[in-house]
Amino acid sequence: MTETAREPDGQIDVSGYSFEKAVAELESIVARLERGDVALDESIAIYERGEALKKHCEKLLTAAENRIEKIRLDRAGKPQGIEPLDAE
Repeated sequence: MTETAREPDGQIDVSGYSFEKAVAELESIVARLERGDVALDESIAIYERGEALKKHCEKLLTAAENRIEKIRLDRAGKPQGIEPLDAE
């Protein structure tokens, strides 16, 4: 297994990963762990990487949700402006 890149504070660095790349690697890690053919030390290392990938995906999803807006329509059905998606 290749050495996992870490930040100076010890955190695993996956900040440059796209959402799709992070999810693909996370799925690969889950599959390896589910097979159970990984040594204990390696299991711990890839689990930690999986946790970092999961947090990164959550961060990217939250950022995407914050950018999504819905179009506000007037009574005639014409676009009037935009507002946050979850605003009521």
